[in-house]
Amino acid sequence: MLTLTENASTIVREITTQPGLPESAGLRITSEGDQSSFAIAATDNPEPADKVVEQAGATLYLDEQAAVVLDDKILDAAVDEQGQVEFALAVQP
Repeated sequence: MLTLTENASTIVREITTQPGLPESAGLRITSEGDQSSFAIAATDNPEPADKVVEQAGATLYLDEQAAVVLDDKILDAAVDEQGQVEFALAVQP
């Protein structure tokens, strides 16, 4: 199962708990074409076939293809000097 670092959990929580978003809000990760690139977007609710990953108060929704590809990965996140969020993947040990 995809796991999140402490940094990733914190950043996902900050993004998805903005005023005006429902409690069900999360980040949705979708696989794009070649399975080596992904799109990430905030969403109010998961799609019917999404796998839900909850960790340390952070919620991710993974489409079916992304769930398979990311099953043995660790998601990390950081904020760059311009304030943009950058995500990185690593293989679980």
